Amino acid sequence: MWKPNQTGTGTGPQTPEPQRPNIPAAPTFEANPRPAAAPAAAPSATGEQATIGKSLVIKGEVTGSESLYIDGKVEGSISLPGNRVTVGRNGQVSANISAREVVVLGKVRGNVNASDRVDIRSEGSLTGDVAAQRISIEDGAFFKGGIDIRKPGANEKANEAKANANSAAEKQVPVPV
Repeated sequence: MWKPNQTGTGTGPQTPEPQRPNIPAAPTFEANPRPAAAPAAAPSATGEQATIGKSLVIKGEVTGSESLYIDGKVEGSISLPGNRVTVGRNGQVSANISAREVVVLGKVRGNVNASDRVDIRSEGSLTGDVAAQRISIEDGAFFKGGIDIRKPGANEKANEAKANANSAAEKQVPVPV
């Protein structure tokens, strides 16, 4: 005789049926965090960001192909074309900075050349000339220097003219026979 409270052959098929909808739900739940992790890793063009900590002092040339967060001291030059340079609240930079985007929360002494924008926050201090397409200076920020606002695409036209000049020069080079 079959009893519904016993585990036997009659209840075996009924128990997995309610669990089957739960089984696909687990992979769906695990797949959702993966896309959420991808946008978290995309604050920069390459998805990477290096950090110079509070206790670090760097003297020399800083170059690379990822964004940089500076909370320590840097003296020299910083060249990260196509990426963001952020000078944190504890950051002290005595360098010329060349990047796509520069955000200043700490102190910067040097010229800033940004292909996109420069953002000086209320706690920030920048002493030097700025060349960028856009600039933002919040209330309470300190800025001393000159500003050169470039039109969008002006840099691209200059690079295109250089490329055309280089290709023309390559075509005129005689080839030995």
